[in-house]
Amino acid sequence: MQIIKDRRALHRIPELELCLPKTVEYLKNALSGLKCRLYYPMDSAVCAWFNFGRDRTVAFRADCDALPIMEKSGAAYASVHDGAMHACGHDGHMAILLELARRLDRKKSLPHNVLLIFQPGEESPGGAKYLGDGELFAAFRVEAIFGLHLWPGLEKGQVFSRENELMSRSCEVNVDIYGRSAHIAKAAQGRDALAACTEFYRRATAMEQALPPEIFRLLKFGRMEAGTVRNAIAAQAHLEGSLRAFQDPVFEGLRECLYRIGAEVGRETGCTVEISMNEGYPAVLNPPELYRRVRDLVPFREVAEPSMTSEDFGWYQRTVPGLFFWLGLGDTPALHADDFDFDDQILVKGADFFEKLAENYQ
Repeated sequence: MQIIKDRRALHRIPELELCLPKTVEYLKNALSGLKCRLYYPMDSAVCAWFNFGRDRTVAFRADCDALPIMEKSGAAYASVHDGAMHACGHDGHMAILLELARRLDRKKSLPHNVLLIFQPGEESPGGAKYLGDGELFAAFRVEAIFGLHLWPGLEKGQVFSRENELMSRSCEVNVDIYGRSAHIAKAAQGRDALAACTEFYRRATAMEQALPPEIFRLLKFGRMEAGTVRNAIAAQAHLEGSLRAFQDPVFEGLRECLYRIGAEVGRETGCTVEISMNEGYPAVLNPPELYRRVRDLVPFREVAEPSMTSEDFGWYQRTVPGLFFWLGLGDTPALHADDFDFDDQILVKGADFFEKLAENYQ
């Protein structure tokens, strides 16, 4: 089955971020000969436009980059690139969209044109931001965009989604605290960066935990470093974590609270507290009107709770209405695990779903 051959061939050649020459070459070869026009809006991005003579277009997206992981799946089609692996299912996403392209090639008519977007850099630095700035969508008169992600733990072969909040907005949080070192026997002469860091950690986590449970959010820290030896007050401390939420006001409010806590800890301890947070990815929010419209056209299952994981598909949704779905894999290793693998027969279900959506969307 060609969809499985595509997935396994792509799985063998994982590439990172925005540099995907072998992946792009495979996609170009697979799409050549089909009744579509190929466009390259940025390095390592491939778009295939199927023109059915309409004045509007719907888009489908697949992400193409891999992760910097040494594969340990033991599969016959395992990565041949040391230190790189398709551990998040992007090989499957590309195979689904290639199969959709072959099916579109056989169709005589659709109520709209179709743009297939093969996007680099989902894991980092967020390729959707560059492709979703509006220029691409305006050029092809795109009125809606759809995407999916393979999802361990959900019923095998079933498509799922959720109205409004599906995947969270996220950013990295870095806290650097500068004090003054002194021997612990003369601790009063120092300014304890480690103590200031632990106080910042305590207040920040308490602030997040005090919010009502119906507000979906997350603030966790996974790494802390401080000091050089056991018998000297630490002159410097470093804390790394992640902030996640769905609604922008909640997210921005939490960011402001972190800055406020940093200023308070600095004043009280005499240390300098510097906080930096990157832009991160926006939340994946499925607009209710489009969600209900598509649900009436193509059946899928609903999940009760959103995920605190992030996806750069949210950048597209800031430009045009878009829906994101999960395709259940059943009991498999977790995403980003070095032994991640799945039954690739499931990919046919994803292609079937996208084909029905392309046919029925009005």
